[in-house]
Amino acid sequence: MSFVVISLLYENDDLHVPTAHIDLSRYQFDTPFEREIKSEVFKIVRRGREFGTPGYFVRAIAYIAFFFYMQYQFATTTWSDTGGAVILAIVFGISQSFIGLNVQHDANHGAASKRPWINDLLGFGADLIGGCKWNWLAQHWTHHAYTNHSEKDPDSFSSEPVFAFNPYPVGHPKRRFWHRFQGLYFLLVLSLYWLSMVFNPQVLDLRHAGAEYVGIQLQNDYIIKRRKYAIALRLSYLYLNIYCPIANNGWNLTTLGIIMLMGISESVVLAVLFSLSHNFENSERDPTAGYRKTGEPVCWFKSQVETSSTYGGAIAGALTGGLNFQVEHHLFPRMSSAWYPYIAPKVREICKKHGVKYAYYPWIWENLISTISYMHNAGSGFYCELQPLSGRA
Repeated sequence: MSFVVISLLYENDDLHVPTAHIDLSRYQFDTPFEREIKSEVFKIVRRGREFGTPGYFVRAIAYIAFFFYMQYQFATTTWSDTGGAVILAIVFGISQSFIGLNVQHDANHGAASKRPWINDLLGFGADLIGGCKWNWLAQHWTHHAYTNHSEKDPDSFSSEPVFAFNPYPVGHPKRRFWHRFQGLYFLLVLSLYWLSMVFNPQVLDLRHAGAEYVGIQLQNDYIIKRRKYAIALRLSYLYLNIYCPIANNGWNLTTLGIIMLMGISESVVLAVLFSLSHNFENSERDPTAGYRKTGEPVCWFKSQVETSSTYGGAIAGALTGGLNFQVEHHLFPRMSSAWYPYIAPKVREICKKHGVKYAYYPWIWENLISTISYMHNAGSGFYCELQPLSGRA
């Protein structure tokens, strides 16, 4: 099994997922492109040193301290005026998104530290912000293995039928008439991401539907034993962020609105940044098309580059936990985001040399405009003749 696949698996085998259940037969490994990009990048970041830097941990600790301070304020404050409550809700929501971007993401990739227990501990940041570590791992591993695959990447189809990230052809059973308007409403829907995350019933059994759909077995003793912890963490989140504000400020529309505003603030930051990464004009939407046509496996490293985008630089990386360096992250998911600004120039250089399309946007708003344009065109059927998506495996 390739280094890439092993690198996707958390270093303490947190979900006990057999690698045999991740079928990557359509992809090719150890290609000239893969060998050169790994060789050159590991000259910059030596093997064994690709984990979090001192700067990363200073930043992570600052985000964690900020989050817990805001959590305390949100759970204990009696709101004397609506204006102050609005500011509190927005800032607290943003502090949660910082944990999701900058702490739990690196940790749950096993990239924050070479010590598994540190990654394990920081990975619970997902639960502190209303998510679930174990469900996140199941979905995210699958996403990395099959990025933008219309039937195997849960991120590509989990929002259906509300909107479609995949450019299904006219007449496809997954296409709906309202998708033609999704360029207008998809940001609004993403602002409700918090609701779908916090009230996701899959936290009860930890059997992520998207991961199971592609064949990953999540019914084992390890998962069964973790269910009670997942449920306890979710109840704690609900207690602190819904019950406590209501107990302190009363059951009324204002209180409910403030709670929802907190969730919207978190959602806008997290979900919008997630959507930018793989949904933009000219992104590769059918990575295994070449395999279906010729029978020749597709270079996995090449597919990871051409299904992802990068925007901005080191400052954006410090705010987004390196999610702005999505190309670099998908090539080296077990490398700490702190290193991505250093390897990005070399990655671009090698991509150009091998004719691999590298999508880079100097500013985030350029990536956002491209994403909105893509969503409109995918929903309207504009891409059907240009790059039809069969939906077949």
